[in-house]
Amino acid sequence: MNSILVTGGAGYIGSHIIEDLIRTKSKIFIFDNLSTGYKRLINKKAVFIKGDIKNYAQLLKIVKKFKIDSIIHLAACLNIREAEKNKKKYYQNNVSGTLNVVKCCKNASVKNIVFSSSCSIYGNTYGAVDERKKANPVGYYAYTKYEGEKIIKKFEKKFKYNFAILRYFNIAGASKSKKIGEINSSHGHLFKNIAIQSLNKEPLINIYGKDYKTKDGTCVRDYMHVSDLSSAHIKALNFINNKSKSITLNCGYGKGYSVLEIVKIFKKINKKLKINFAKRRVGDASSVFADTKKFNKTLKLKMKYNSIKKILLSSIKWEKVIGKKFEGISRNS
Repeated sequence: MNSILVTGGAGYIGSHIIEDLIRTKSKIFIFDNLSTGYKRLINKKAVFIKGDIKNYAQLLKIVKKFKIDSIIHLAACLNIREAEKNKKKYYQNNVSGTLNVVKCCKNASVKNIVFSSSCSIYGNTYGAVDERKKANPVGYYAYTKYEGEKIIKKFEKKFKYNFAILRYFNIAGASKSKKIGEINSSHGHLFKNIAIQSLNKEPLINIYGKDYKTKDGTCVRDYMHVSDLSSAHIKALNFINNKSKSITLNCGYGKGYSVLEIVKIFKKINKKLKINFAKRRVGDASSVFADTKKFNKTLKLKMKYNSIKKILLSSIKWEKVIGKKFEGISRNS
C-alpha cells in the first residue's frame, strides 16, 4: 500500500489511527470537513485536505490526484439523539457519503476500504453477539450504519475492491502520547463524562435509565480502548490487502460492563462522586457486548489496554491536557 486516505481523520478515532499510520512507509492523507474533528489534532506528517464526503467530485479529484490505493472511511455523523431529530442530515452523511466513497473505489481503482461501522446495528441483544447475528438496528443512527455496510458489500465484486467492516463497540480512552484524545463531549460518552467530572470538586454523573433488563437495571456495554481499536484498523487493512479477502469483525474486548459498574470503579478513584439517574435516551440498546472469537483469530492482535481502569485513567489524564491546551479553540485552528 503506497497511499492511504482516511476520511474523518481529524476526529477522535481518526487521529489515533493517523498516529499509528505515520509509522508505516505509506503516504498518509486526511480528508475531513472539521464538523466534528479538530485541525489541532492533525499530525503534521500527514497531508490534510479540508473536504466533505458529500461532495463526490471533490473526493474523486483528491483520490485520483494522490493515487490513493486504500481508504479508511470514518467520516460520519455520530450523535444518536441528533439522528432521531435530523434524519436527512444523517442519511446524506452516513449513507450517501459512503456511496460516494465506494464510487471513488471504482473510478479511481482503489483496492481496499476499511469501513467504520457500529455494534448498534445488532439492536437489543443478550449475551455475547457474533458477526453472524441478523442486523436489527435500534434508532436511526444504527440504521444509517447498517445501510453503509450494505453499500460496501453490494459493490465489492463489481467495483473490484476488498473491504473490512469493523463494528465498533464502545470506544474510550486516549493515546499515551497525550497529544490526541476526545475533545467533543456532546455525544454523551460515559468515559468522557467521567473524565470531565473527575476534575470537578463535586463530581456528578448522569446515568440514563435504570429499568433495563440487565443485572442492575443500567445499560451493558463492551468498552475498548481507542489505541487498541486503532491497531485493529492497521491489522485489518494489512489483512485484506495481503489476503485479497474481505472481512466483517466485531471490535471489542468481549466483556460487558454495566454503566453502574463503570461508575463504581471510578468511585474507588474519586469517592466524592455523586450519581443522578435520568430518563432513558432514545436509540440506546439495553445490552451489547462482542463475541470476539473471529476478531482474535483473524487479526491476532495483542491488546495493550484491556482494562477498565486503564481506560479510565487515560481518559482522565487527557482531560487534564485539554484544560491547558484545547479550551476555547475553534475546529479550524
